Amino acid sequence: MAETSHSIMNALFRRQKAPRMGIKDHPWADTLDKWVTQGYPVDDKGKPIDPIDHFGFDEAGVGGWFDTMPVRGVREVLEETDEWIVTRNGAGAAYKSWKHKSGTPEHMDFRMTSRDVWERDYRPGLLALDRGRLDIEGTKTALAQRRQQGKWVTFGHVFVWETMRGSMGDICLYESMALDKGWVHDFNRVYTDFYKMHWQALIDEAGKPDSITLCEDMGYRDHIFCSPAMFAEMIFPYFREMIEFFHGQGILVTLHTCGLVGPLLDMIVEIGYDALNPIEVKAGNDPLEIARKYAGKLTFVGGLDERILESHDRHLIRREVTQLVQGMKDAGASYVFGSDHSISTNVDYQDYLYAVEIFREQCAY
Repeated sequence: MAETSHSIMNALFRRQKAPRMGIKDHPWADTLDKWVTQGYPVDDKGKPIDPIDHFGFDEAGVGGWFDTMPVRGVREVLEETDEWIVTRNGAGAAYKSWKHKSGTPEHMDFRMTSRDVWERDYRPGLLALDRGRLDIEGTKTALAQRRQQGKWVTFGHVFVWETMRGSMGDICLYESMALDKGWVHDFNRVYTDFYKMHWQALIDEAGKPDSITLCEDMGYRDHIFCSPAMFAEMIFPYFREMIEFFHGQGILVTLHTCGLVGPLLDMIVEIGYDALNPIEVKAGNDPLEIARKYAGKLTFVGGLDERILESHDRHLIRREVTQLVQGMKDAGASYVFGSDHSISTNVDYQDYLYAVEIFREQCAY
């Protein structure tokens, strides 16, 4: 039987023998627009070809990302210019976002500042299943199309940590973790139940993916956002519950966490995550050191320092891609090649294409 992306990724995610490494990545939309001017192919409508198809990525995201706002349908425009816009959402949070280019929104203001506000204004909207939050048909169609191509299909979303950060803001979050643990646990209990209800409805009606990616950025450069003890007490029990929920249905789970991850790796393994992404080098992670320590316990996805791709130095790109790929082999790691972050507009198309070519020269185990 011919090997497919699905069969290869299935072996890698289960840390079994695979004929080659996998590959996945995520160029920004702005990056694809830039690449079109550098020779990247377009469809009959002039739009960039999907990079999953163009580069032959093994993993395809096909759904998830349902509406998690306590109050649905809220988008209050607070301020706007030709370049950016400030809006308030259904969790009471205001964000400043670029209008015409990609970038991380700036946190401006939060109304969810106490347990009383949470219980009065936001908690009640999260207690029941609301199918209107889900794109059943779009997800079902995308999943079927990618399955037909033989891809490894995944759903994605944030979970309790990013939901808290985005709802109450970092300052209120960290103060509450120290001073009002009961509120943090109640928030996480309500949202864990909320996510399970809506994930189950999506899976039952749209179809079951091969894996779920939970996007929970728990660190920044050289540090994690709070102590391992706080994560262990107030966050990781809900991670474990969610992982067990998915594992009970035969769905594997990837943790996507930008920033430093080292102090949390033992816990990440212990609670049952299957794969780790993106292993951000500029945040202080050493992908090969992590692979040597945790090979056989995690599958590694990413880890190529994106600054290498931004260098436009073909000698450096060849050296670093080779070192990463060969190092993963030497560590005995199950590895899916990709950048340690999304591909920004600082990367040229031909340089990224060259990195992929170097990877494919060496990707066989």
